[in-house]
Amino acid sequence: MSDIIQLLPDSVANQIAAGEVVQRPASAVKELLENAIDANAKEISLIIKNAGKTLIQVIDNGKGMSMTDARMAFERHATSKIKSADDLFSLKTMGFRGEALASIAAISQVELKSKQEDQDLGTHIIIEGSEVNSQEPCSTAVGSSLSIKNLFFNVPARRNFLKGNPVETKHIIEEFYRVAMVHPEIAFKMYSESNELFNLQKGSFRQRIVSMFGDKYNQRLVPVEEVTDIVSISGFVGKPEFAKKTRGEQYFFVNNRFIKSPYLNHAIQHAFDELITKDQHPSYFLKLEIDPSRIDINIHPTKTEIKFEDERSIYAIIRTSVKQALGKYNIAPSLDFEQETSFNASHVAPDRVRIPTIEVNPNFNPFETTQKPPRPSTGEHFDFKKEKIDTNWQALYSQQDFENESKYNVINNELVTNTIASNWDESAIQHNHKMVQLHQRYIITQIKSGAVIIDQARAHERILYERFIKALNEKKHTSQRLLFPETVEFSPDDFALMHGLIDEINLLGFEINEFGKNTFVVNAVPFELTDNNLTDLLEKLLDQFKLNSDDLKMGKLESLARSLAHNTAIKRGKTLHEEEMQNLIDELFACESPNTLPNGKPIVITYSIDELDKRFQRL
Repeated sequence: MSDIIQLLPDSVANQIAAGEVVQRPASAVKELLENAIDANAKEISLIIKNAGKTLIQVIDNGKGMSMTDARMAFERHATSKIKSADDLFSLKTMGFRGEALASIAAISQVELKSKQEDQDLGTHIIIEGSEVNSQEPCSTAVGSSLSIKNLFFNVPARRNFLKGNPVETKHIIEEFYRVAMVHPEIAFKMYSESNELFNLQKGSFRQRIVSMFGDKYNQRLVPVEEVTDIVSISGFVGKPEFAKKTRGEQYFFVNNRFIKSPYLNHAIQHAFDELITKDQHPSYFLKLEIDPSRIDINIHPTKTEIKFEDERSIYAIIRTSVKQALGKYNIAPSLDFEQETSFNASHVAPDRVRIPTIEVNPNFNPFETTQKPPRPSTGEHFDFKKEKIDTNWQALYSQQDFENESKYNVINNELVTNTIASNWDESAIQHNHKMVQLHQRYIITQIKSGAVIIDQARAHERILYERFIKALNEKKHTSQRLLFPETVEFSPDDFALMHGLIDEINLLGFEINEFGKNTFVVNAVPFELTDNNLTDLLEKLLDQFKLNSDDLKMGKLESLARSLAHNTAIKRGKTLHEEEMQNLIDELFACESPNTLPNGKPIVITYSIDELDKRFQRL
């Protein structure tokens, strides 16, 4: 029987390795940025086109490579970072495996230009699918410029599994965050489709966070500092009132390398006990400095997981240091001596402060049925012109008008007929019975067979959800134009996500258009949302959309409808008048599914007379 085991060709082996190292364009971006940092670059530029599918280019002013090193860099297991196995336990560089460039070159068309400072000419290499097409001297700047074109061009199955451009761009921005944030001593730029997304200047760690996420974050950060024999911790945590429903800005860096650690994340969450609810997640930007011999970073292909020698002690130190920082924040605001003066809010000049004045009408008598005209005042006040009031205002409305109007309930400027769902025949609400609001959360009323309890917040959410779904399906919704359009600014990753959802969001009744860098202008909103804060609303809409995106069965339109309904429904704690409760119930039971939310949570609980009788008999 002949031998059947054979060595794979290098091109095939590299493609297999690429499956682990390069999962999407963002993976290639990470490897190239880390190589630029290891080259001691002080300025790094990232350029992408078509969400990295067509082009990923990283330009740096690092030390560059010789002609031989430029060619060797694309061989498997070729690296300048380690020479023996012992070096794995004293690593201080970002890359070390020597697989990244070889894997990337196996699934793309690569062009490299690199030059060292003491050389007159640099090197120009073109590689396609692991095959070197050309290598020749060229004139170029000191440093390296590496372009990856047509990623996965020879692996079409992998390319088909990539998401849309907004999603892939968001992943690239997230990798850019993870690398650029922890290196504030390096200037970074990022361009997408020739548009500048970031221009990060050198500065402190706090300044880098603020320049990436916006000036509003300067007031949200609480400094954390702790030095021990095991680990040194520095960085910031977000104030409890700015915690989010999604795991957003959560960054752990160990020796300047981004890591993921659910165990250490739990330490942060534990430190925020009793400050935030269980479904909220705090923001944190923490740098851990630890002896490289006490960690193992060679346990995952993407190097985002680390094994600690004494994980329990690190957990306790992180939890304690964050608790102490939050305690100091609650006692007195912390001072930041690294902060630039440009971050401070301008103070109001003393001469512009006015002492409030109170005007009292001395002729007012609460026991009189008619009020006397106020006595003329000698002080300064606005002079309102007297206008004649039509005393026959009752004639403006005829009896016929009131009879016509009583046939409908008006909610949110829409006419809603009082129809009841066909599946609620037996237990239809009896309108001649009063309704009671319990703890500003539930509505209790009588039905033919007993009593029903309705969650007011979930009821309104179901009503809005079906209304938005109908608007999306029919591609029409009633809008209210804003008298003064509002601008809303997002972080670059949220801007990319919002840009991909803008058409569907506008179908809900918004009129939102792109307006400059990371900014949208809102010209109109759905009738139901005229009283909402648009910035908070759209930020919560995106957060909820990210939360729903984990559900693979949920489409984009359904996720948007759910997100908007959840964030705009009335909340628990809102007092409702009897007419409002009646209108809410009427609209709820006109829905197709009045009993549950789309996620299956109950809206209505019914107690029959028999159930109540049995319960009292047991007492």
